[in-house]
Amino acid sequence: MVKRLLLAFFFFSFCLSLSFGQAKDPVLFTVNDTPVHVSEFNYIYTKTNGKEADYSKKAVEEYLDLYVKFKLKVERAKEMQLDTIPQLITELQGYRRQLADSYLMDKEVTDRLIAEAYERSKQDVDISHILVKLDPKATPQDTLKALLNAKDIKKRLESGEDFTTLATQVSEDPSVGKNKGHIGYVTVLFPKGFYNFETAAYTQELGVYSDPIRTSAGYHILRVDARRPARGQVEVAHILLRTKNKVPSEVKTRADSLYQLLKRGARFEELARKLSEDRNTASKGGNIGIFGINRYEKSFEDAAFSLEEGQYSDPVRTSTGWHIIKVISKKGIQPYNIEKNRLGKKIQEDPRYEAAKVAMIEQIKKDGKFQEEPKVLEEFIAAQNDTFLTFRWRAPKNPSTERLFSIGDQTQTLGDFTNYLSKSSKERLRKGRNSTPESVAKELYELFVNQQMLAYEESRLEQKYPEFKSLMREYEEGILLFEATKIEVWDKASSDSVGLAKFFKTINGKYRWEERAVVDEYQINVETKEEAEKIADYIADHSANEVLKQFNTPEKIVVAAKERKYEKSRNKTFNKMKWEVGTTHLSEKKKRKSYFEVLKINELLPVANKTLKEARGYIVADYQDQLEREWVKALRDKYDVDINKRVLKSLIKKK
Repeated sequence: MVKRLLLAFFFFSFCLSLSFGQAKDPVLFTVNDTPVHVSEFNYIYTKTNGKEADYSKKAVEEYLDLYVKFKLKVERAKEMQLDTIPQLITELQGYRRQLADSYLMDKEVTDRLIAEAYERSKQDVDISHILVKLDPKATPQDTLKALLNAKDIKKRLESGEDFTTLATQVSEDPSVGKNKGHIGYVTVLFPKGFYNFETAAYTQELGVYSDPIRTSAGYHILRVDARRPARGQVEVAHILLRTKNKVPSEVKTRADSLYQLLKRGARFEELARKLSEDRNTASKGGNIGIFGINRYEKSFEDAAFSLEEGQYSDPVRTSTGWHIIKVISKKGIQPYNIEKNRLGKKIQEDPRYEAAKVAMIEQIKKDGKFQEEPKVLEEFIAAQNDTFLTFRWRAPKNPSTERLFSIGDQTQTLGDFTNYLSKSSKERLRKGRNSTPESVAKELYELFVNQQMLAYEESRLEQKYPEFKSLMREYEEGILLFEATKIEVWDKASSDSVGLAKFFKTINGKYRWEERAVVDEYQINVETKEEAEKIADYIADHSANEVLKQFNTPEKIVVAAKERKYEKSRNKTFNKMKWEVGTTHLSEKKKRKSYFEVLKINELLPVANKTLKEARGYIVADYQDQLEREWVKALRDKYDVDINKRVLKSLIKKK
């Protein structure tokens, strides 16, 4: 009794979980009991239709019919065992390798960095810092000395020393004399080599001093003073009155006068052209272009970003003089889909990209429970001599099966590594210049490990990313569809001459010739139209052979002729000449070089049906369509198709 109750409980639990899973992604239809879920249909429908995917009743039902036909053909391809053909398997594997590499980098590195940068771009950060300079190629001793110096500076700040005073005394930032360590508001992307600094600027608490942050410039002690919504970019024009070697109050009075003229209706651009003392922009009506934050002095920037489009400012003082600023346009942070490409290009050129790849590999190791056998590697390296750095080194003929490392359910042996070293001989020799066998072996081992980590992660893409799984299914089924259609339709239509002839009888008359003319088409190679007209007059009364004999010599071909058939509507020249036998028409043609052309109508042909030979291309295409319709009908008769009407109805959006 207890056993029966337990079985009933497990059966109930299974049914509950099954129905729950189906509720999340229900089956839309089945073909021969093979299910197609809503997620798959949505993926292919939206991908195919893009912005036109409105999920209207008509659109969904039409596309569903197409997708059912597609799945019928795929089912037939599998029944034909086309998915077991080695050539097709190899083709699919090759496609997967190409796609997986770029997909992994995009998803795990590029997309993450772009999303991070985009979120950061929504804020401007106000920062201060003290820099202890350090050469990127500094020795370990110099690096330690700089780090200890930076740590000492942090202690002094935390003990209460004034930041501005200390920054002025010890910071090695070349601009410290001017800004006293206060950089001001900045936004992403920070300069190359400053990703760590950028990360701290966007994540650190306000007002606290950071631990030393290493960048390409050295070690920084960072303080984040404030954050605000990003200002974006602004396009402005200005009128500048310089104060150098002048009485500042008099310059201010002139600026106020110009401001009053503007208020009374004077045109900003005209005043800028005539009176602005900025030679670079005066001729352009004062336009200095588009800029973002931290480009100009704070007073200028604050005034520019505080205005709306079309507004101009009161006179604004900077170290250069007095400005009246007019805003031409403003551009805030754009939507992600617009910013993505711009940020992506910059990120892939930034060192943060390589750093993120390293971090990704470390995460792969962690997730896959990476385990090494250091002793195996150490013994291999110890056995190497200088031959290892030459072409004479060879991997053992019997590769070692000793375990070198493992990740997930995959194991790499020492033999795998020695085979890799053998294939990487150029890299081994290049790295061996001025180096030792030990250091080269260790460096190549790291490259080998990284390569295997990426291969392991790529093997799991279908599990991690439904989109990748959909892409691979789409490509695999596309290959199968192509092969099945080729066998069942295209090859038959091309090779079945008896069937094609029978089919042609059923559509005879579909393809017809319009009124046609049999013409002699002459190409005349002379310099002037007068010469061409003389030859054209001769052509009107003589045959092609007589014309060629009259004007050509063994040394020079003046006239070339060929007989052609033209439909009346397919050659515009016929609109300029009478549609009757004997009519000629002269025209000048210009291609690579100029020449004259004469058309002469020799015979008129009435409207007529095209023969199978004359319309073969069109008829084969029609025959293919007919064969495909018959094929689909046969597949519908052969395989059961069951559409879930309730699920279909739930997909349709009412307008």
